[in-house]
Amino acid sequence: MIDTHCHLDMFPDDSEILNDRGTFEGDSRDAVILRARDAGVEAILTVSSDFESNNRNTAISEKYDFVYASVGMHPHDAKDFTEDSYRGIAELTKKDKVVAIGETGLDYHYDHSPRDIQKDIFRRHLALARETGLPIIVHSREAKEDTLEILGEAGISRGVLHCFSGDRDMAEKAVRMGLSVSIAGPVTFRNAENLREIVAAIPDEHLLVETDAPFLAPDPVRGKRNEPAFLIHTIRKIAELRGVHSEDVVRITTLNARRLFRIGEVPDKGEIAYRIRDSLYLNVTNRCTNHCSFCVKFHTDYVKGHNLRISLEPTEEELKRAIGDPSQYHEIVFCGYGEPFIRLDTVKNLGRWIKDRGGNVRVNTNGHGNLIHKRNIVSELQGIVDAISVSLDAQDEETYNRICSPLFKNAFPEIISFLREAKKYIPRVQATVVEMDGVDIERCRKITDELGIPLTVRRLDVVG
Repeated sequence: MIDTHCHLDMFPDDSEILNDRGTFEGDSRDAVILRARDAGVEAILTVSSDFESNNRNTAISEKYDFVYASVGMHPHDAKDFTEDSYRGIAELTKKDKVVAIGETGLDYHYDHSPRDIQKDIFRRHLALARETGLPIIVHSREAKEDTLEILGEAGISRGVLHCFSGDRDMAEKAVRMGLSVSIAGPVTFRNAENLREIVAAIPDEHLLVETDAPFLAPDPVRGKRNEPAFLIHTIRKIAELRGVHSEDVVRITTLNARRLFRIGEVPDKGEIAYRIRDSLYLNVTNRCTNHCSFCVKFHTDYVKGHNLRISLEPTEEELKRAIGDPSQYHEIVFCGYGEPFIRLDTVKNLGRWIKDRGGNVRVNTNGHGNLIHKRNIVSELQGIVDAISVSLDAQDEETYNRICSPLFKNAFPEIISFLREAKKYIPRVQATVVEMDGVDIERCRKITDELGIPLTVRRLDVVG
């Protein structure tokens, strides 16, 4: 886990809380940091809010190898911002452990600083972020329109709206700018229905997690002083809302934090077997006979935190080693950054091997298998494949050709034929379609109803 926003400078230094025996109390900053590491927090970003905290946090980051710092001025203190403040912050950005600018932004709830001054100082921070190339950490409370307008003017695409408290429209507009949205303890609160709906909808690659410690402790530790070790409670709630496991959220948000703040190592080697929830997915090829406009592989190498960009196709033996015991998974799914049936023999051979060892096999396909091999391949899958999911993607041939750019001219009618044949030999068959402009979901559903198979509708920005 990576806690992308807390305030370690607000925890008492060990020297401040020695007990009468001359030993440190459990609430010391050192104790908090060590508890975080023991809880599985691999990195902490301690965030500054005024000039004094800039110096304290950079010093703390230099003491611990897994702690990093940001520098900036909270909108509450914007009225105290001077040219000396700016020069001091700019000088601190040269330190190796300083990885972000902020927190900065707008707070119209308390208005501790005049709004025109808040906006001016926010713009100064954004200019410094552009100059240094560091991401911006944005605090925005009851200031949606001005926050988005100023961010848009600045052209900032690297940054995060921390401890998000806005509405869904704000989250979607921030994501379109390229910004991340960070979720803290309030998502676990009983009255957070709106936030929970937003959390369920944020695209994987824009999701971060934080504690904002020592504030906003999540349930079930609400009422206590918050600390980075409590991050897991927020992660569990996010996983529940998004229909994945905590491990999936950890992997996704850790990757996003590493990439945004350039801390730690980002996996640069593609995975051939990757786990999501209780299923194991096999990335057997990156080749495909479609060039779908919505395909995730054209804008990222990652799905649910897994790098799927492979340069060499794995052998069957490599795949077997990567799988291990097939029976430990709910199912083994042939699904990666390409069309599995391009490697039909591998699907069949490996599928038999999985079945012989107590595993279940599913194939996610674009339905071009018969076109690729110039014969009806579906009967060859009987007894090997337990379930098959076919990307229908459109209601007619014209729409399909426009959004999928298939290699084959007659691809759409062949997909319908493939689905009809699959029903004869595969126990569970479904079709899928992605919500996007030009796709008529009801007409797609009419096609699948006539075929007697279920239709699953996927959101455009949800993969895996």
